[in-house]
Amino acid sequence: MDDSVDRHLARWKGYAPFDERTEGIVTRMQFLVRQLHQAKDRALVEVGLQQFEFETLHWLVAHGGRATPSQLAGELKISPAGITGRLDTLEKAGLLRRTRGERDRRRVDVEISDLGRELWTGAQRIRGEVEDGMVGALGVEERDALNALLKRMLLAVEE
Repeated sequence: MDDSVDRHLARWKGYAPFDERTEGIVTRMQFLVRQLHQAKDRALVEVGLQQFEFETLHWLVAHGGRATPSQLAGELKISPAGITGRLDTLEKAGLLRRTRGERDRRRVDVEISDLGRELWTGAQRIRGEVEDGMVGALGVEERDALNALLKRMLLAVEE
């Protein structure tokens, strides 16, 4: 059975100077990543989060639910002014709260709220279902083999 990449390769056969095997692998990876992005975007819409909200909550959850604005700005690679605006929006939506440090009142901590954690968890659940559905086409041994092969490729380009 042909997939969309087989049809893509057939259209370009004889016209483009590429190795069909390499083009097939790379194009399939691109198409799968596109499908993941679209599904993950739908998950955010379903729970009512925007991408920037999810990213901020995701980082907070990954770091124990609490951080300083400067830690968030650094991790999310946005300016201090940008993080202030983002935190204002998230705080008004009830997704996080800012509190003064107990020892140093000049310090501000950002903490995910119960609502923020609930929405983040809902988005993660939906995203996980999409990912499971995608890799579910493979058996356990095939998943292990694919994971090992992708790791080897990634290590090669990360060096």
